[in-house]
Amino acid sequence: MKKIVHIIQDNNLFIKIFLVMVISIIAVSIFITISSIRMSSNLFMETFSITNTKVLTQIKDRFNTFSYSVVSTSIKVDENGTIKRRLQEETSNDIEKSRSYYQIKTQMERIFAEIDPNEANLIIMSLDNEIFNMNYFNWPVKGTELRNHAITKQTEARPNEIIYQFDQSNLTNNIPMVIVSKALTEHSTGKIYGYQYVSIREKDLRSFYEGYTSEGNNVLLINSSGQIISSNFHQKIGEKEPKLLQTAKNIENQGIEYLNVNIFNEDYLMLAEYLPTLDMYIVNLVDKDKVQSNLVDTNEIILISILIVLIAVFIVFLILRKMTVSISKLVNQISDMARYQFTKPLEETGGYEAKKIANSFNYMLNELHDYVEILLRTQEKQRKAELEALQHQINPHFIYNTLASIKFMIKQGKKETAFNTIDAFISLIQNALGDVDELITVEQELGNLKNYVLINHARYGDRIKVNYLVSPDCLHLQLPKLVIQPFIENAFFHAFTKKKHGYIQILMAQRENSLVCEIVDNGDGINEEKIDRKAIGMKGKRQLFSGIGVRNVHERIQLLYGKNYGVNITSELNKGTKVVITLPIIEELENQK
Repeated sequence: MKKIVHIIQDNNLFIKIFLVMVISIIAVSIFITISSIRMSSNLFMETFSITNTKVLTQIKDRFNTFSYSVVSTSIKVDENGTIKRRLQEETSNDIEKSRSYYQIKTQMERIFAEIDPNEANLIIMSLDNEIFNMNYFNWPVKGTELRNHAITKQTEARPNEIIYQFDQSNLTNNIPMVIVSKALTEHSTGKIYGYQYVSIREKDLRSFYEGYTSEGNNVLLINSSGQIISSNFHQKIGEKEPKLLQTAKNIENQGIEYLNVNIFNEDYLMLAEYLPTLDMYIVNLVDKDKVQSNLVDTNEIILISILIVLIAVFIVFLILRKMTVSISKLVNQISDMARYQFTKPLEETGGYEAKKIANSFNYMLNELHDYVEILLRTQEKQRKAELEALQHQINPHFIYNTLASIKFMIKQGKKETAFNTIDAFISLIQNALGDVDELITVEQELGNLKNYVLINHARYGDRIKVNYLVSPDCLHLQLPKLVIQPFIENAFFHAFTKKKHGYIQILMAQRENSLVCEIVDNGDGINEEKIDRKAIGMKGKRQLFSGIGVRNVHERIQLLYGKNYGVNITSELNKGTKVVITLPIIEELENQK
């Protein structure tokens, strides 16, 4: 017994260190295992949500492309004189009917070639139920059935709108199909002289996103009534899910990336994007358990941790006796690191083993620093990508319409007005084609606004007056490009639909260490009770010139300068709207430096 006690006393340091090491290894391994599983899951879900957000944006772009092609087709059909004339004229014999049919089909073939995607179908129907069908095998519909169906009734009730409707009844041979309809009307009288339909089968619509789906990663397209009109959940097509619709609206309105939800009695991570041109939502449902199980094997991590613990204990037992002195030094140095001296490396002194430990620890410390730097760079790249996602494109319709107006001025002999308009147009295009992140002075932005107003006055007349009240001490200050212009565009084309005349005032001044820009109009205004103060103006459509919606302006300002800056909109019905843009004070010399 005395011999055992003597051995314990002689190896007291070794035993203490060994017990501490064993307990520490086990405790640290458990903690690292739990943390690794949790961090792996969290990191995966964050990365997955960012990736899927970008995927949803790509899917949204495909749907927008389809919507734009539908709008373009509708305009071309509505403006086609041959189709309009042949639909309205009365044919007395078969020869005239054949001639009319041939002429209409010829015009439709030219228009139909530009519809994207090619799987879509174009149908025109006259008031006497005569059908002109570009792809009969795609949708073999009869004129009498289509005329008496709710789709046409809805089109008649809203003749000036392009209406997206879903149907899988006998009309479509029970095939799920999205039908986009528009009444053909006389511009002068508003009288309907025919109907046009663009149809696409659900299985063809599914091709817009099917390549992005997988097991546990599902996509649904929901209309404004909560009906699922397309999904890789085939059994859910046609069903109404108001809860899913409401959740999608909450995600959009609150501006959050994703929500954890319980849908179809399953737990999902849900992302959503609104399609304003279709008045629909794209919903992405991610089954976290299925997706994570393919990437994170919890049992394997635990097994590896246990194996590491056993190996570590065995090695410690074999070599600890030779390392007690050196380890004591290392412990003291590590204790210093516990006082947040993370950048101080360990001294590589003592025996071979102690040097190796110190060297390995220092290598691990360097790797940790490198990893932190990588994380910081990744966050910076993510922020830059978010800013680049707001990069604008010039709307081609603005270019076409402006050039057409200049051509008309020249024909009318208004050469001086045409030259002035061309100069303003060139300056405006040069400014818009630059980097959207570029800073310009208030004076330059004011010049761009005046050029834009000059073009609109040349095209539409000066029924809307624009006044500029800019404090002289603001002219040298800087602000991001195209911050004010989307609101001027919004006022020009949306604020005066009922009122035909009015004014827009632009005021800029320094106020409480901020640059404040106000755009005030006395147009139609919006009912105050219907304004969501957090989201008003943030859902604006793409503008005619810049393509930048007012929501993008607000997000862009906050991404650049923080939550203390941005856009605030107030409005009163029949009295007008006031937009306040708050920006930081940026001196011109700061940017030059």
